[in-house]
Amino acid sequence: MAKRCDICGKGPVTGNNVSHSHKKSRRRWLPNLQRVRVVSEGQVTHQKVCTSCIKSGKIVKAA
Repeated sequence: MAKRCDICGKGPVTGNNVSHSHKKSRRRWLPNLQRVRVVSEGQVTHQKVCTSCIKSGKIVKAA
């Protein structure tokens, strides 16, 4: 399963966990994706959409 927003393409970002002793280990920040029923091109489909796209009104939710 791809952790990527179907609307804006937002995906995982990588970086480091940094401990108190400044020892580094790799980590990932994942986008907050929700499975939403969306009206697109007259059809109702399920899409994985990030919460920032939902809040900004970039999608039309199905009733």
